[in-house]
Parts: sequence; structure tokens; C-alpha cells
Amino acid sequence: MHKLKTSAIIPVKTFSKAKTRLNIQQTCKEEICSIMLQEVLKTISNCNLVSKIVIVSKDETALKIGRPFNAIEIFDDESGVNNAINLADEYLSDKNFDCSVIFPQDIPIMTSSDIDALLGFIRSINSVIIVPSRQFNGTNALVRYPVGLMQTRYDMGSYTHQMDAASTKTKNISIALIRRMMLDIDDESDLAFMLKQNAKPDFCNKIASCL
Repeated sequence: MHKLKTSAIIPVKTFSKAKTRLNIQQTCKEEICSIMLQEVLKTISNCNLVSKIVIVSKDETALKIGRPFNAIEIFDDESGVNNAINLADEYLSDKNFDCSVIFPQDIPIMTSSDIDALLGFIRSINSVIIVPSRQFNGTNALVRYPVGLMQTRYDMGSYTHQMDAASTKTKNISIALIRRMMLDIDDESDLAFMLKQNAKPDFCNKIASCL
């Protein structure tokens, strides 16, 4: 199979409204959101198989963080993740991208090799690959080839809803259990687990200094 023109899409909720389940001081919470987004962007930009990053956000700070990584900025009115993805899909289909992978901003301990491994699972056109969260109640990465193959269903809470949406479009649906990608940071227990694992010491030190 020829090398696919692949984009990463990151929908970013306004930092001041994000992470409502993280029970820490607001300024600290926003700083953690910022540090996580930077880490995710750095990881994606070091990945061999992703040629472009698209950030969809209303938050000027988030869009600014993407600039050193040459991310495409798409401004949205924050009417939900699925709407943000639709905006990115329109842009990417106009630019002849083959494939997209959607990441949240809060999976900072994934590595570039994790992303290469994930995209390496693509075997044929009309494929969907889902990486669930650790609790199997969310979607931590979603690969679609071609870009707009399916409408996303993030608002339903469970990755099984993404599978349902995908199954109306294709039989080529895979679940990829990539450990570091499956850890998203939603509450203090996630933070504590991440810091204890210390998979990325420099990054974890930055987070710990906020707390």
C-alpha cells in the first residue's frame, strides 16, 4: 500500500472549561491542559506517518500552542466534539488527505512509535481503528481511512457508540489496545497513576510542579 497522506486532528476544549472532574485549582488545571497539549503535539510532530496536524478550538491559547508545530488552525464555536471533527473533515477532504487520526489533548504519555504502530495497522481502504480508554468508556484515538468515512459519536460517552457508527459504513473495524494511548487524564486518580508510572520523566516533572 502506498504511503497515505495522513493528518492528526485534535479538538481542544477551551482550557478554562476543560477537565471539570479534575478537582484542583483553576489556574493549575489550565496550566496542566496547556502542558498536555504541548506534549501531545510534540509526540505527533515526531511521528513519521503523520504529515499534518489540525487543531480545532475556540481557545486562542490552544491555537497559539500549535503554531510552532505548523498546525492548521480551525476556529470553532465549541458546539461539541463531533462538530469540531466535521470542520476538520471538510478541510482535509478539500486538501486530498487519505486518512485521519483523531486524538484528544489529554493522552500525553503516548509515544511517536505508538502512533506509527497504530497507523501501521491499516490494511485496506474503508478502515476504522479505535483505541479505547483504560476503562473502555471513551475513545482515545480514532483512525478513519478515508478521512470522512464515518460520522463520529464522541458525545455518547462510550467507544461502543463509535463502533456502531463505524459499522454502518464498513466491516473493517479494529480495536487497538495500545497501553500508553489508553491513559487519558480526567481526574486526580489518573494524574496520580501517570506520575507514579513516570513514563516521561521530564513531562511528569512539569505536571508535578503545577500541583
